[in-house]
Amino acid sequence: MAVSDKSIVVSAFVLLLLFVRAMATVKDQLSNKLLEDVDGNENAVSNPDEVAAMVDMSTRNSTERRRLGDFSCRTGNPIDDCWRCDSNWHRNRKRLADCGIGFGRNAIGGRDGRFYVVTDSSDDDLHNPRPGTLRHAVIQERPLWIVFKHDMVIQLKKALMMKSFKTIDGRGANVHIAHGGCITIHYATNVIIHGLHIHNCKPTENADGDAISISGSSHIWVDHNSLSNCTDGLVDAVMGSTAITISNNHFTHHNEVMLLGHSDSYVKDKQMQVTIAYNHFGEGLVQRMPRCRHGYFHVVNNDYTHWEMYAIGGSASPTINSQGNRYLAPSNPFAKEVTKRVQTPIGRWKGWNWRSEGDLLLNGAYFTPSGAEATATYARASSLGAQSSSMVGTITSGAGVLGCVRGHQCY
Repeated sequence: MAVSDKSIVVSAFVLLLLFVRAMATVKDQLSNKLLEDVDGNENAVSNPDEVAAMVDMSTRNSTERRRLGDFSCRTGNPIDDCWRCDSNWHRNRKRLADCGIGFGRNAIGGRDGRFYVVTDSSDDDLHNPRPGTLRHAVIQERPLWIVFKHDMVIQLKKALMMKSFKTIDGRGANVHIAHGGCITIHYATNVIIHGLHIHNCKPTENADGDAISISGSSHIWVDHNSLSNCTDGLVDAVMGSTAITISNNHFTHHNEVMLLGHSDSYVKDKQMQVTIAYNHFGEGLVQRMPRCRHGYFHVVNNDYTHWEMYAIGGSASPTINSQGNRYLAPSNPFAKEVTKRVQTPIGRWKGWNWRSEGDLLLNGAYFTPSGAEATATYARASSLGAQSSSMVGTITSGAGVLGCVRGHQCY
């Protein structure tokens, strides 16, 4: 090839590269403008996917470039490895809905709906909430992917009663739901709660003061939230709820952390299946991480660094499959046991199927197994492959609300 021919090829390549970058810039500007133009009115929300379609060429050209960077940010956490490597997460928010694991893996939230931007932190009108508020968003009948225009603290006058097919996505803003009512998912399906600080929840006329209360609901995913210091539980699931995943959350400063199952006499909870994965149970926790009744519970690759009474408890013959967790017992010599059978004599609980497989037990921690040891017995309490407990520190390193800035990977 002649020198002049080489120069032509190089020039063409440079022009192509400049074109791709220019189109990516246009895509950023158009996508950002769509979010900036939305004023919270339900009729004004727009779908950034339409913008993405306009510049599909630049997306295709940049795909391979993004893939090259994927391996550098992976931690072994399959949820995070599915989406967190993408620095353009803000333009691909709905990708999150395809990253679920465990029993709640089919929860799609508002994936098939439009975006709704919360612009107003007030909660003044409970019966006819103002457009642009979180309460107005969650009561809509249609699917919605709910995001926030800026940082805000939302003090709810009573619990937020969510409708089906909703995602609350706090990424990109510092969003606190605190000092009032919190979130209730009551006889709903397909709900995703992601990226919220939920704390100091108080009892209201329609709720007991849980951070997240799930009743009679299915296909629920609670992921990457920071929860603490509420009047009742941090996450409770009761009244026949099932197909639930509770993952990547950071729990701190609370007594009764998580209740799964309404009562010993409520037999509809025998069908409950809950995955508890990649969470950090941290400072200031006392008990119920979780406390289970009747159903099937997969506790996998969590980091337990604090408890005062016990970590995992239960009654009414739940099946508990503990795999690949790290249990660090407190210094109190009378609180080393991970497990607690609540108000049940040994003659009854010795047949309950509770097992510890591949768990790391530290500082004198011990897990009291019972019932069957055969793997087949735990089929209904198995929802994903457990990784080595030696990886728990890395897998859970991002537990809780992530820091997410446009154009950068969430950290």
